[in-house]
Amino acid sequence: MKNNIPEFLVEELVEQYGEEKAKSIVQGLPSKRKVTFRVNTLKSTTDEIEKMLKEKKIEFKTVEWSKEAFVLMNMTEKEMRKLEIYQDGKVYLQSLSSMLPPIVLRPKQGKDILDMTAAPGGKTTQIAAMTDNKANITACEMNKIRAERLKYNIEKQGAKIYVMIQDARKIDDLFSFDQILLDAPCSGSGTLYAQDSQLKEAFSMKRINKSIVTQLALLKKAINLLKIGQEMVYSTCSILACENEKIVQQVIKEGRVEIVPIDFHGKKSLPLLPTGIEGTLCVKPNEWYEGFFVAKMKKIK
Repeated sequence: MKNNIPEFLVEELVEQYGEEKAKSIVQGLPSKRKVTFRVNTLKSTTDEIEKMLKEKKIEFKTVEWSKEAFVLMNMTEKEMRKLEIYQDGKVYLQSLSSMLPPIVLRPKQGKDILDMTAAPGGKTTQIAAMTDNKANITACEMNKIRAERLKYNIEKQGAKIYVMIQDARKIDDLFSFDQILLDAPCSGSGTLYAQDSQLKEAFSMKRINKSIVTQLALLKKAINLLKIGQEMVYSTCSILACENEKIVQQVIKEGRVEIVPIDFHGKKSLPLLPTGIEGTLCVKPNEWYEGFFVAKMKKIK
């Protein structure tokens, strides 16, 4: 398992998953992932995009769990950005794993929906597309530069979303929402590139611990903002339990939320890792997928 991945992270993975699974995770981290995108159904259809790809002899594959998700087999991201369908906002470059939280959330038309840490807007605009622009979506982003990028992507995708430039931890509790997506800031342990020569210096326990503090504060705020009887999704691009299950377990112990088991068509086709909470899912990094954790919760009081 020799590469640029910090030794402490390898040890954490071995302790959490065992030697064999940790080895397969580390082997999956340096994978150069395929270019993937989501069809923006606010501006196009899967049939139109498939036809265009075939006309240009661009090889692609689809996934079982979403008809809008495409994997390109013979094209770079740079080449993809030159295509008219990209420039017109008919597709959105997005990792397969990051498409999962909105699918798990199952956003509904006519509902008040909050995306707590929204930039650059992939999941936010996905929610808008899934509801055909018929939900009241609020996208929160505290960084002004990232918020501008978020607004740009929203406009390009033809989505109807209100952008709130604010630290989501400080949203007034007078607000309330029917559905919440919290894709929390994290260490990024599921998206590391093992060949990065700077990785051992950049990725540290300090980075993980800082993420944990932020994640717990954001999740507690999300629960405050969620209406009783309604559901939210917590996700990270981490594969470490300390940022995932252990964060969720802390709020479950407080008795205000309960786990809603995740189930959707095609879930079994995902490369999944074991998790410490039944009903949650953790995607193993490989050539197609980034490492990603997703949990769904319902507010009970």
